Amino acid sequence: MPPTDASTDAGTARAPRLGPGSGPGSRAGTGSDPGAGTDCEDTLDLRLPDELIALFAEGTGSRAGAPGGTPDGTPDGTPGGDDLLDRVGGWGPVKTPAGVLHLLPVRAERDLPLIHRWMNDPAVAAFWELAGPESVVEDHVLRQLDGDGRSVSCLGALDGTPMSYWEFYRADLDDLARHYPARPHDTGIHLLIGGVADRGRGLGSTLLRAVADHVLDKRPSCARVVAEPDLRNTPSVSAFLSAGFRFSAEVDLPDKRAALMIRDRALRDLL
Repeated sequence: MPPTDASTDAGTARAPRLGPGSGPGSRAGTGSDPGAGTDCEDTLDLRLPDELIALFAEGTGSRAGAPGGTPDGTPDGTPGGDDLLDRVGGWGPVKTPAGVLHLLPVRAERDLPLIHRWMNDPAVAAFWELAGPESVVEDHVLRQLDGDGRSVSCLGALDGTPMSYWEFYRADLDDLARHYPARPHDTGIHLLIGGVADRGRGLGSTLLRAVADHVLDKRPSCARVVAEPDLRNTPSVSAFLSAGFRFSAEVDLPDKRAALMIRDRALRDLL
């Protein structure tokens, strides 16, 4: 899933669900309140070893980090080893003004407890609607890990510290495409900033801009990165605007009225 500075958002409202094998299309953009949102402060002291980060960056494990993937990090049984998102796990580190961000494909056995704590923050739960026992988050994550490649979940580690949860999805293959003029390979983003200390200071916008541009760099076929935060979530909408997204339209989704936000490849140097 930021307050007035459009920075960090905690979580975001629910978005339309995918058809078979629903994925992040079921959650909206970046957090409930980029500046006041989701997390457990105890995660701020958690740091992954550099070797482990390097290992994940090289693409070990399956798509979205599920066990049983191929050595290069691609999903088993998918034609050409393509997860429909050009192998997010192999994109490499994202350099941002706030530090180096590694997008580590989620591995349920490793990451569910942390994601579960974040989702149970009241500020996050209001938009992500994944509060409750760990099984609620597990079901959501496993639908993506076991899905058809249209969505990928990642843990975001900034300078080695896990502090955010990301979902990338093929917006043109999602139910969202029924509500706007989608283009082939449109890529959707959802962001949840985990640490309370990381919210409200512009970090959400900084990461959104860097990651959206990273998507455009790593997915040549993608001309636009899109998001659909709840229209009521002013801090989240503000975060996207500060990150170089433009407000395209208001769209009525099954469970919310959303602000369709778009970052265009052609305009990335102007916004």
